[in-house]
Amino acid sequence: MGRSTLLFVALTLLFASDAAAFCGFYVAGGDAKLFNEATQVVLMRHGTKTALSMQNNYEGPAAGFAMVIPVPQVLQKENVKTLEKSAFDKIDTLTAPRLVEYWEQDPCTPPNLYDNEMPMSASAERPVDEDDAEGAVKIEAQFKVGEYDIVILSATESTALDRWLAQEKYNVPAGAGPLYQPYIESGQYFFVARVDPKKVNYVDGRAVLSPLRFDYEAEKFQLPIRLGMINSKGKQDLLVYILAQNQRYEVANYKNTFIPTNIEVNNSVRDGFGDFYRALFDRTQEETGGVVVTEYSWDASTCDPCPGPTLDQPDYLSFGAVEVGANPWGWVVTRLHARYTKDDIGEDLVFQAAPPVGGGREWHDPETGAIEQATRTTERNMFQGRYIIRHEWAGKAECEAPRYGVWGGPNGSDTPGVGAAPSANTEGRAPTVVGTPVKLEEMLKQDIPEINVDRKTPKATAAPSAEQPLSKEGPKSTCAGCGAAPAAPDGALLLLVLGFLVRRRLK
Repeated sequence: MGRSTLLFVALTLLFASDAAAFCGFYVAGGDAKLFNEATQVVLMRHGTKTALSMQNNYEGPAAGFAMVIPVPQVLQKENVKTLEKSAFDKIDTLTAPRLVEYWEQDPCTPPNLYDNEMPMSASAERPVDEDDAEGAVKIEAQFKVGEYDIVILSATESTALDRWLAQEKYNVPAGAGPLYQPYIESGQYFFVARVDPKKVNYVDGRAVLSPLRFDYEAEKFQLPIRLGMINSKGKQDLLVYILAQNQRYEVANYKNTFIPTNIEVNNSVRDGFGDFYRALFDRTQEETGGVVVTEYSWDASTCDPCPGPTLDQPDYLSFGAVEVGANPWGWVVTRLHARYTKDDIGEDLVFQAAPPVGGGREWHDPETGAIEQATRTTERNMFQGRYIIRHEWAGKAECEAPRYGVWGGPNGSDTPGVGAAPSANTEGRAPTVVGTPVKLEEMLKQDIPEINVDRKTPKATAAPSAEQPLSKEGPKSTCAGCGAAPAAPDGALLLLVLGFLVRRRLK
């Protein structure tokens, strides 16, 4: 396979001087648990090398598990590792949309107390303390990693791969054959993993499978998702976290958009952030014609506000920094969110480098005083989905020159106190009946023109999740403390989107 070097934009790691630090409370985060069918994939990309990490969400007996994923080269044992699930939880929490809460400060407080801006620290560089016949399948490699028995196959025809899986006692989903063929024709191999039931951990009688990571080299940066549609129960949400050094990514073969950010919301959203964010995401896809939505792009070692710990050297090493030949620092994490059904996908997702963007910060235009609203091109990536509850000053201003519009914690505090706990509904449970439609307009304190949301003319809500297919085509402040969102209860395990799961017939 031919290879060429991808062009990466070299960016400084220092933060923009116009970025005021977050002030107030971190209330809640919108993580993967907001979506019933969310599958998570982490891609670390450097040059033409990729390390792909995925969680194997599977429901059923361990002995019945297997998955098939197209890969661009013959993987060996040293290319495949198992990971801790906590690595996924950390990157999900870091990049999830945020709900924050501000209190307007006493307008008679002397200005110098407001100007105690806490500078954002730059990322410090840290050292890295059988013969192949026509219509046949060939086993290119075979090894064990953790609880997985792994085989790397090549095939000359899709029917041959079908036959091999049948001979190995797997029930192949109907209609799988034609989906193999494009990968076979492009010279791809097939990564087949099955589980050794004797090595599986069980929780409450249910098999808990380790996340898998494998690394490879390929000129084209893409994610195979078409095979995953074989097992699809309907609509699927895919969260892709791309780690690249000083570089943001977007999709090249589908339409991109950004989640609307810096939106002021009603106080009621504090107890139903999950409902609010799902309604916002639904409307964004609907009004933009079906897109891949960028929800976050920022230096992975910093954040503002911080819903939990940032990524550090052990995390970069865990996701494959050494394997892709990069130093474990200076990484930008981009979170892309796609939703689709088996009828929507014609191509795998292909990624391309994109210029840095900013948005979702407590930054005010020096001329107008207006808070940053729309996403804009910036010198470095500082974009996040951020939603704001503000409490205006209710007391009297007993001074000659009151200063309004300065925001912070309650009672003049710059740090969180009682009431800063994340919303109990972070995981997306509706406060009343699960699945009850919510009207986005009723949860807002402002219009959102980019997705045609006008609070004066609410749009009728026909269903709780009006999902759409993919379409081709100010004042300075001090940093408040940050609180990590609580873990939501485990929901139903999800089918893997990258490859497909096939049930093994027990002999």
